[in-house]
Amino acid sequence: MISENQSFDSKAFLKTLTKRPGVYKMLDDKGEIIYIGKAKNLKNRVATYFNKQVATPKQQTMVARIAAIEVTVTHTEGEALLLESQLIKRHKPRYNISLRDDKSFPYIYLSSEQDFPQLTFHRGAKNKPGRYFGPYPSAGAVRESLKLLQKLFPIRQCDDSFYINRNRPCLQFQIERCTAPCVGLVDKQSYAEDVASTVMFLEGNGNLLIERLINKMEVAAAALHFEQAAHYRDQIGKLRTILQKNFIHGERGDADIIACATKANLACVQVFFIRNGQHLGNKAYFPKMLDEFDPGAVMQAFIQQYYLEKPVPYELIVSHEPQESTLLIDVLTGLAKHNVAISSNVRGERAKWLQMALTNAENSLMSKLADRQGVYARFLSLQEELGCADTPKRLECFDISHTQGGQTVASCVVFDQEGPVKSAYRRFNIEGITPGDDYAAINQAVSRRYKRLQKGEHAAPDILFIDGGKGQVGAAQKALAELAINDVMIVGVSKGPDRKPGMEKLILVEQEHPFVMTPGASGLLLIQHIRDEAHRFAITGHRQRRGKAVNQSALEGITGLGAKRRQLLLKQFGGLQGIEKAGIDALSSVDGISKQLAQRIYDNFHHQDDH
Repeated sequence: MISENQSFDSKAFLKTLTKRPGVYKMLDDKGEIIYIGKAKNLKNRVATYFNKQVATPKQQTMVARIAAIEVTVTHTEGEALLLESQLIKRHKPRYNISLRDDKSFPYIYLSSEQDFPQLTFHRGAKNKPGRYFGPYPSAGAVRESLKLLQKLFPIRQCDDSFYINRNRPCLQFQIERCTAPCVGLVDKQSYAEDVASTVMFLEGNGNLLIERLINKMEVAAAALHFEQAAHYRDQIGKLRTILQKNFIHGERGDADIIACATKANLACVQVFFIRNGQHLGNKAYFPKMLDEFDPGAVMQAFIQQYYLEKPVPYELIVSHEPQESTLLIDVLTGLAKHNVAISSNVRGERAKWLQMALTNAENSLMSKLADRQGVYARFLSLQEELGCADTPKRLECFDISHTQGGQTVASCVVFDQEGPVKSAYRRFNIEGITPGDDYAAINQAVSRRYKRLQKGEHAAPDILFIDGGKGQVGAAQKALAELAINDVMIVGVSKGPDRKPGMEKLILVEQEHPFVMTPGASGLLLIQHIRDEAHRFAITGHRQRRGKAVNQSALEGITGLGAKRRQLLLKQFGGLQGIEKAGIDALSSVDGISKQLAQRIYDNFHHQDDH
């Protein structure tokens, strides 16, 4: 039976609700959005949640928490679907299936403004002139493809700043991965032929490329140029091997193969990327969901959120038909500005690839379930070792990193019962303390972190780990006491006398002497994991801050070189080392850098050479 929140009058609300299409947001008594949905007819759809005969047990649980419902009316159901997807991605409500934020996809980029173009990895806005090939599922897939291409057609993959400052061939030439255009060891025509072959390969014209190489091999052999003919023969052999492995026979267009597996309130969606008939790689996604949903519902939610801001291929080959396939096709076609098909009943080669994607999804899901069970077991062990009344749900850990007290950075990492929660990680640049005072640094970081807790920006941890001894624990305790937060358990993690893993000593506020956990206890592995992660995150932040300070300090004293030009130089030359190696002509080729300013920059790095 539905136990409705007494503060929400559903009957009165439904009387005023429109029958037009739109989006509805359900809020709890704290004003938090707990569910977002869309409807062709808002009144009819929302009414089902309060119908005792229609509402599912999941819906009944959710309805009991509703304190308010907000609606946004749209012109069409398609507009409502898009708005729903945007809002779910932004708010990630408790009862929705929501896809975690993903970085923009990487591409292979081929420049077009040089005599000897560069082939390289690219992620972000496509604002440079040239060709972009992809998208690829991951940076690793791009690098693997670049490595293959380098063996086939030795196009340079170095940065322009590295390229223009060479006076002798680099190692890539020695291992036959580049033809050294930087020092004139290849002519423009030969290089252009390699560029054209690379483009043909990336466009999916592998078989046509093989035919052309066969013709070139025969011409070279007829002219008795046997070395050249052997080179073409080797290229053809490598190409055939790659095509056999990466190309899908009979699939000439762009398609994504999407397979879904679900079990125990967990889902895995595996996406195989096909572009120009070429398999570019695959990637697993684990949508966040509180309850168990059938694969069709997961597929629906995944597709509408995943392709909201990403390129949509001509066809989606899916393991399970989405719940609203026709509506999805209309919306995706509008987004892509071309026809989009969703196919689930496929045969032949495509059926084999779909089965492969499904097998990958099932395997990834089982691995995730095993990891989740393993992590949960560690939380249970931690509860037993520390004597907690309840199983901890959220852990946070702080660490400090600096070099002789300079550029101090504090890190805070977060774990829950599924493992690291990287979206909740934070770094703090520590200012206004005596250099090297780790106690003051911990105090400042903890204070700044938990002031945000008071504002409701994040949840409180059950246990707060501090990488350090009694002094650091005392500093953290003082910071929390000043904020009147006294329900967080503080545990210091001090390395043993030999600094060996497994011999860590734990410092608790209420205990006079530190204690060592049971050797081999899985809870200890959890503590080591979160401490090492905090240490890694702090060191990375410190190195970034220190590198930025070094770069800026070396350039700040140069007259006429403002912040924007400094950033432009660092970007153009790949860092301070590249600027130091550059000549006056190379420096003045950067926008906004005159010959006079280039001379001052050059002198700034080379004045010592005159003494």
